[in-house]
Amino acid sequence: MSQRVVVASLVGAVALGGVAAGGIASATASSEPTVENATARYQAPAGGGGAEVTFTAEVGDDSGVRDLKVLAWPKSSHLDPKAGELEKAESATCEKTGEETSRCTYTLKAGADEAAGLPRGPWKVSVLAKGEDGDTTFVPDAATFTVPR
Repeated sequence: MSQRVVVASLVGAVALGGVAAGGIASATASSEPTVENATARYQAPAGGGGAEVTFTAEVGDDSGVRDLKVLAWPKSSHLDPKAGELEKAESATCEKTGEETSRCTYTLKAGADEAAGLPRGPWKVSVLAKGEDGDTTFVPDAATFTVPR
């Protein structure tokens, strides 16, 4: 067998090994967390009581769900939060619904005086989902709700 054939065979084997290893690596690569079926609801004050905002979402990650940070903000404020800013936001309460999924709920309560001072009109909810492996997904417009006039 000539030396040229041996070298070509070795190069081919190395190339095939690289493709196979790349295929294995991509098959086991972790995915980013997902946020689905997100809803937000504003409950107006009744009988002198306070108001309440409830946000719920299905969160998934192949490593499991570690946390969901939530920030509700009035659209008129033009706040436009970024992922890094949500690191310090409040966390939702997440209950496992499967190996890779959780149902996360966040409730914000405002007393009667606070509720009276809330900006009226549309609000947005931004979220930052974090998997157990540290992967994150930022959703700037996860849901909307309206504080009535």
